[in-house]
Amino acid sequence: MNPDHQSLIDLANEARKRAYVPYSNYRVGAALRTKSGRLFTGVNVENAAYPTTMCAERVAVFKAVSEGEKDFEVIAVVTDNGGSPCGGCRQVLAEFGLDTIVLIANGEGKLVTQTTVSGLLPEAFTPKHLENR
Repeated sequence: MNPDHQSLIDLANEARKRAYVPYSNYRVGAALRTKSGRLFTGVNVENAAYPTTMCAERVAVFKAVSEGEKDFEVIAVVTDNGGSPCGGCRQVLAEFGLDTIVLIANGEGKLVTQTTVSGLLPEAFTPKHLENR
């Protein structure tokens, strides 16, 4: 495995410890590296009003965008069982590039799947679909 990828998985796994999950107890951590080399982490944050819960992947993306970063290279997502990003997170990631590498790992830090956003969301609806409308 690429050592840079493993360090990103380790960062996501460490972030996962800070998840706020009093309802599901399903901790998710994400670590996003931009093409400029900056790192952003995210954790899932649950809420008693379930629809307002936020996923770790989107937290990392929103942190990056709020800091002026929109070109992503790779994101690592870690859960106990190597669960895959939800549809909403796939769509948010697609907004910023279908070629972003996605590393999905389990709680032991072992890579379960490596793909791209395009691989997770084939035929994604992207900003190009809104051109010349």
